[in-house]
Amino acid sequence: MSKTKTLQDLFHDALKDIYYAEKKILSALPKMAKAAHSEKLRSAFEQHLRETEGQVERLEGVFEEIEARPQGKTCDAILGMIVEGKEIMSAYKGGPALDAGLLAAAQAVEHYEISRYGTLITWADELGLTNASALLKQTLAEEENTNEILTRLAKSVVNEEAQAAE
Repeated sequence: MSKTKTLQDLFHDALKDIYYAEKKILSALPKMAKAAHSEKLRSAFEQHLRETEGQVERLEGVFEEIEARPQGKTCDAILGMIVEGKEIMSAYKGGPALDAGLLAAAQAVEHYEISRYGTLITWADELGLTNASALLKQTLAEEENTNEILTRLAKSVVNEEAQAAE
């Protein structure tokens, strides 16, 4: 009979999921930055790429705290979002709505990450993983900040440019 899975197991599985997602995001962001027409949007993607590199390092610190090897587990949610982003880049290439679509795809990813990190923080606190909780909170703050930056860009530049071109 198999061992009953615990909150520790669930935490480890979710950690592997977000680790995989962050690694996939690292490969998607340069493509999104290259595709963006708006210099401000390109800059936001490039800034988040640098942050994501640090987020991966922090996740490796969390793995260390739970004495587990850093490894990813296929995250179907992030794979679906990346496919959507690629579809937008293909369907809207060269068009005025491309940046609005890229930005929306990026925000879908941010919202997923915000949800996942919030859950991991709650579980880390419940499990007494103080250092892990602090590392995850640092990343959550960055994800929330990126989401705010993208929202401001959408409202101040990107959506207006997409609309004005019609």
